Amino acid sequence: MDIVSLSIILAGVFAVLLLTGVWIGFSLIGVSLLALLLNGNTAIELIFAGTAFAHLTPWSLIALPLFIWMGELLYKAKVADDLFNGLSPLLTKLPGGHLHINVFGSGIFAALSGSSAATAATIGRMTIPELKKRGYNEQDIYGSLAGSATLGLLIPPSIILIVYGVAADISIADLFIAGILPGLILLLMFSSYIAIRGFKQPKATFQATSKGSPWQLLPIISLIVFVITAIYFGFATPSESAALGIVGSFILIKAKKKLSFSLIKESLIDAALTSAMILLILLGASFVTIAMGFLQLPATLATWIASLELSNYQLLICLTLAFIVLGLFLDGISIIVLTAAILLPIVELAGIDLIWFGIYLVIVVEISQITPPIGFNLFVLKSLTNASLSQLARACVPYFIIMLMMLGLLVMFPHIVIGL
Repeated sequence: MDIVSLSIILAGVFAVLLLTGVWIGFSLIGVSLLALLLNGNTAIELIFAGTAFAHLTPWSLIALPLFIWMGELLYKAKVADDLFNGLSPLLTKLPGGHLHINVFGSGIFAALSGSSAATAATIGRMTIPELKKRGYNEQDIYGSLAGSATLGLLIPPSIILIVYGVAADISIADLFIAGILPGLILLLMFSSYIAIRGFKQPKATFQATSKGSPWQLLPIISLIVFVITAIYFGFATPSESAALGIVGSFILIKAKKKLSFSLIKESLIDAALTSAMILLILLGASFVTIAMGFLQLPATLATWIASLELSNYQLLICLTLAFIVLGLFLDGISIIVLTAAILLPIVELAGIDLIWFGIYLVIVVEISQITPPIGFNLFVLKSLTNASLSQLARACVPYFIIMLMMLGLLVMFPHIVIGL
């Protein structure tokens, strides 16, 4: 059987497994087993065991469940209440008013949770009812929240950057530092769009009164600065910084008088479930990578792409389109671990910096979070509102365009990523 026919069969089996509701991790493992069987491999058990041990035991992966637990602790303690109350008096005078809270609140919580979906759920529960009461357009509310929540993938500590760092075998600390400036620029681009839209809104319909004080932001900002500076100045590795972040979270929650056994128990259970899901996908994708290696599929594809003699710009345009299409059907972590083995050698051969490519890749994956039918942020918002997926997708169109503009900025000015 030739490589093309085999690839079509495996892709078809994978699609059928997904459509029948099989978990992504198990679907990947199933396709890998089929690939090895078709290849006549007789050491499948040893290959699977070796893959699991090699890809699920790196020290750097410890940061993943720790940062997830940190986000769950702060989510259960309703830290978003302080975000809304602290940001509200600072942002109400800007054009667009309280809508900026979705952007800056998401940016801050993203730096605490590292998760796009957690950011959308946490900030959305607080801001959607409040913004509706103040008379803001629902499309503006949904779009600004879904778009801004994607910052959870980019602003460190980012779970998806940890996964990419492990897959690409590069420094997670360097990736975290590289994500700071692009994350802030994207945040400001979102906020600028809201300000421009705000000039067209009838301000008389908005309630300008705001409760709370900017001082309520101090503990949250202090925790973020504490975690990020520990990494930036080399005082701690990402895994150690995650542990320090959990200690800081306990102190913050204790100060809010919300620390309880039930909160710790619930946060641990949810963090374990989320971590297990991500690690299962990582295991499945790693197994696929090994299986495809036996079939020589990555090498064949890399040779074919190299034969096209694309320029770096043409290569990036093609990859952007391909990732957006993949994002219609797969979550971001699956996209990264599935494509890393094939694309990273090609990217290196083209002379593209892997740190820069990681940030570029995360922004493309951010776009997939707001594109139907598998846009996770759309499903999170749907669970919080009565809006349809099509309505939510339409609301996200401006933010989709802004993120494409951000990709253009990264290409034109790569020092935005590698400068720090």
